Amino acid sequence: MGEHTAGKAGEEGKGPITAMKIAGFFEELWPPSFGAPVGSLLDSVSSEVYEDSKEIAKYLLSGHDLFSVMGSSGDVLGSGETVLGGDSIFSDGDWVWRGDLCFYMRKYNVRLPDTFLAHVREKQYLVPAEKGTELRNLAQKVQDRLRAGNYFPE
Repeated sequence: MGEHTAGKAGEEGKGPITAMKIAGFFEELWPPSFGAPVGSLLDSVSSEVYEDSKEIAKYLLSGHDLFSVMGSSGDVLGSGETVLGGDSIFSDGDWVWRGDLCFYMRKYNVRLPDTFLAHVREKQYLVPAEKGTELRNLAQKVQDRLRAGNYFPE
């Protein structure tokens, strides 16, 4: 749960990135310009903790910065807590996620997409080294969609 592919998928490993795999694509967290969300964050809350949640958290926190937002975002599920940089967007070159996804996974055991978890575990919880051109292309796609959704003024 929580996976979404935005845009058209191209051939694996060829040409510019044309699709975004979004981990945690919940309606409360992403603007409509990114497409149809997988559902509500609240519906993804679980009582089960991932056995490797600490390693997953480290992976989420060590992603490459695609879009930085200064300040904090409030917990949309109502705890009253805030997350510094929660509206920021990170990537490992294949997947993108918000800065507050780790908070929701830790606090509420929010379920992440199985394919994302398999990817993280396959990478042995280490975000791959930055590939400048690919990340710049992905960052531009993210910014274009944010701009289309009036996420920030021109």
